[in-house]
Amino acid sequence: MRFGFMEDFRNPVKWRRPWPEFYHAILDQIAHCEKLGFDHIWLTEHHFTEDGYNPSLMTTAAAVAMRTSTIRIGTFIVILPYQHPVLMAEEVANVDILSNGRFDFGVGQGYSHYEFDALCMNRSERGMRTRESIQLIERLFTEEKVSLDGRFTQVKDVTISPKPVQQPHPPIWIGARGPKAITRAAEMGYHLMATIGPDPAPLYLDTLARNGRNPDDYRIAQLRMVYCAETEDQAWDECQDHLFHLLEFYQDILSEAKDAEGDDAPLPVTKPSDMRESVLADVFMVGTPDQVAAKIERFQGEFQCTDFIMGTQFPGLDPARGTRALEMFAKEVMPRFRSN
Repeated sequence: MRFGFMEDFRNPVKWRRPWPEFYHAILDQIAHCEKLGFDHIWLTEHHFTEDGYNPSLMTTAAAVAMRTSTIRIGTFIVILPYQHPVLMAEEVANVDILSNGRFDFGVGQGYSHYEFDALCMNRSERGMRTRESIQLIERLFTEEKVSLDGRFTQVKDVTISPKPVQQPHPPIWIGARGPKAITRAAEMGYHLMATIGPDPAPLYLDTLARNGRNPDDYRIAQLRMVYCAETEDQAWDECQDHLFHLLEFYQDILSEAKDAEGDDAPLPVTKPSDMRESVLADVFMVGTPDQVAAKIERFQGEFQCTDFIMGTQFPGLDPARGTRALEMFAKEVMPRFRSN
């Protein structure tokens, strides 16, 4: 199992730091985590939020490429309907070159009603836009001249140059939450990214096999919230306010999206006096290294996963504390699972 961590560059008003200072602190954190042996840094996207949730993944990926040399850099996820597929293909190629072939291209269809409304886009078309775009992008990576008279995009004799370093193209991942999206990812032959919820692996792997694909050739990434400290009380005291800020954001957009089972009431609406009282407390991997390791062992028994992704740098958390938690995980938890 490979280990990665997610960065969203959220800087809430309540704990706000000057933006340049904050961005540089997170880039420093990423560079340090490369030295700690993490396999992946994953970048995630939203738009128009008060806490500045990272709206520009490819720019950030290029910055990470310049600060690192071995860790893989991925997007979890680019919201593809918002992007022109030709320009996105060129940006992916650019980042793959800057990183010398270390880029993983994760995409999804998005779900926030607010974002689609703000961009004056028809949300009901997002699935069709995503399929058309990703198929066009893959063709641009692998063919010399590409023409398409599509429903959403029209191009004529397009050749992107330069091409990506990785051949035939960087790994493509699909972020999927509901059964339709999971099935579609397998049918199209892309790796799978999942968040907290029922395990998507059985449906995904069965669909791969039914479509004549070898499941062993594909990867499944699963995201969990993880925070390590010397004691359980310290871990919760340091992260719970920031963790709730994260949950509150997703409570609003998921309950409106209603894309997957449980979206109508996915997360606590009001903050408990102690986040250990939350209905999701068992899902959060918060505590000492031994406690976190025990939760990962239980996770491995319940979910199929090749790439474990940690959310640790919660919104507003002091980056020094986030870095310390990631370092503790890398030194005291990660080695226990490297052979698994």
